[in-house]
Amino acid sequence: MRFATRRRWSVVVGSVVSLGGLGLGAAHAAEMSFFVTSVGPGNGADLGGLAGADAHCQKLAESAGAGGKTWRAYLSTQAAGLREPGAVHARDRIGQGPWYNAKGVMIAKDVADLHSGSAQLGKEALLDETGAIVNGRTEKPNRHDILTGSRPDGTAFPPSPPFSDMTCGNWTKGGDEGVAMVGHHDVAGPTDDNWATSWNSAHPSRGGCSQTALRSTGGDGLFYCFAAD
Repeated sequence: MRFATRRRWSVVVGSVVSLGGLGLGAAHAAEMSFFVTSVGPGNGADLGGLAGADAHCQKLAESAGAGGKTWRAYLSTQAAGLREPGAVHARDRIGQGPWYNAKGVMIAKDVADLHSGSAQLGKEALLDETGAIVNGRTEKPNRHDILTGSRPDGTAFPPSPPFSDMTCGNWTKGGDEGVAMVGHHDVAGPTDDNWATSWNSAHPSRGGCSQTALRSTGGDGLFYCFAAD
């Protein structure tokens, strides 16, 4: 009889511990307001425009238990001409902050902090929606090229045309033509120069906008997602 009592108590204790673990995970999911996508939509830099990219962020956030927020992709778009409106700046899409990763670590307190040298950057901080580290430059396959189409301050490039397209046709091209500016989420590159270690504006893609082209320089069609509310 005593053995049975101890056995029941151990089951109850085990249940409490298990529930505690689940509660902690749920708390982090509710707090999460930033992540790198664990996967892209699968068609290179053709994300279905900003709307498609935002929807992908929302879908991944929901799968991680953080779907109660309004999620936005950190992507810029370019205007179609010198006197044409329509440029969208990534920094203007993502709310005011602060932003926390899936482990509850603050990435940046606000937009200015995010684009300064004081933000908490690097692959140990810029996690995917499940809390996993995304492969960096020293891992195989390398997935550190993150689509942004942005300059270091988070703004769009000049109009295309006449200037070069840096957004794969505003995130609608997934073939052999086009270029996208990418950042390195692991803040690592072939040199220690600022451009090589930039999280949001390291270099253009090469060989087009397809999944194959993006992988050739160390990418996988991934991008950053921020909770805008």
